Amino acid sequence: MYTDKILVCSDCAQEFVFTASEQDFYAQRGFTEPKRCAPCRSARKSARPEGGASHGGFGGGYDRGPREMFAATCSRCGKSTEVPFQPTNGKPVYCGDCFRSVRGN
Repeated sequence: MYTDKILVCSDCAQEFVFTASEQDFYAQRGFTEPKRCAPCRSARKSARPEGGASHGGFGGGYDRGPREMFAATCSRCGKSTEVPFQPTNGKPVYCGDCFRSVRGN
């Protein structure tokens, strides 16, 4: 099991929490831990040229079409919803409203 970690953003030098659930998500996908806080990641992403990243195999004007959505039931309120990932047994899935409230946004 993971425990929440305090990381320091490489852009703004502010501390941010890398939650246990985020660590699990990153580990399952083989991602390295984030170097930037969410606001700096968002600002960096929005500063990219239209069409995606300016390096590597992403973006370049490629239109990947509509995102595949999967039917799910919110683990918190029981409402039917759609999510952009295949739900996994044992992992909570939240509708948009509950997700924002769980994340504290």
